[in-house]
Amino acid sequence: METIYLQHPIDPTEIDIKPTVMALGYFDGVHKGHQEVIKVAAEQAVEKGLLLTLMTFSPHPKEVLSKVAEPMRHLTPLEDKLQLLEKLGVDRVLVVSFTEDFAKLTPEQFVEQYIINLHVQHTVCGFDFTYGSRGKGNINTLPEHSKERFTQSIVPKLEYENKKISSTHIRKLLEAGQVEQVPYDLNRYYSIQGIVVDGDKRGRKLGFPTANIQMNKRYVIPKTGVYGVRVSYKNKAYFGVCNLGYVPTFNENQKPEPSIEVHLLDFDQNVYGESLKVEWIFRIRSEKKFADFNDLVKQINTDKLTAIDFFNENELAF
Repeated sequence: METIYLQHPIDPTEIDIKPTVMALGYFDGVHKGHQEVIKVAAEQAVEKGLLLTLMTFSPHPKEVLSKVAEPMRHLTPLEDKLQLLEKLGVDRVLVVSFTEDFAKLTPEQFVEQYIINLHVQHTVCGFDFTYGSRGKGNINTLPEHSKERFTQSIVPKLEYENKKISSTHIRKLLEAGQVEQVPYDLNRYYSIQGIVVDGDKRGRKLGFPTANIQMNKRYVIPKTGVYGVRVSYKNKAYFGVCNLGYVPTFNENQKPEPSIEVHLLDFDQNVYGESLKVEWIFRIRSEKKFADFNDLVKQINTDKLTAIDFFNENELAF
């Protein structure tokens, strides 16, 4: 898959763009709704004998338009998003730098410069896709703005249990700790990636060595608590128990960021400095402060047995 980064204003003569079908959107999460958009675009590309191109934006438009104090957290930071798009068979991704100047484009200007001038023959987007300044362009205005230079397909709303599948809904599920529900929207378990860093080795002293994971991107993280997880390391998968939180038993003052500490089952390797992928499979309990270390050790043993029983009794769907 080819990835092209575009900075506004673009000169189409400097871009090797062949006639193409283009899927449009931000695609955070690459959830089932996004997958349907890509599927329809792929079908159109095959039918018309064209490349399958996807256009996305970076940073998130809200970061520019709302002037948020700090960068947003994402379900799929750009690098992760690109990996998923490649697996879905996208030929080319255009990553447009979302700037204030780009945001000022009228809907007509956006279509002219970023669709027609890029030799797009057919566009595919979700029913709620908007474009141009203040999102004034939408699926109803797109046929007019196309000037009959390209055709369009609109993918209707996708629902699960009468709720729209969306990045917003997935974020809410994660904020509530309902990681078991996320795969119904994502078609996979929610995951983050990070590097194992040196910790204070409390877990080892308690008899439960942990990998302390420092996220290398700004992921949305689930609600604090203890979870059963699956960890990928060097193309192998291992089950484990993860404490996501502030470790109140040991910390009088809450840290600015929660820690991610994973105890891997049946695992005895040195992984300091290594990259791990953590998939959130099910929630075990909320994080709590214990009166003494003995109570904490008993609870960790219970959590470990809960995870072992779950993974022995349940075949994971993905």
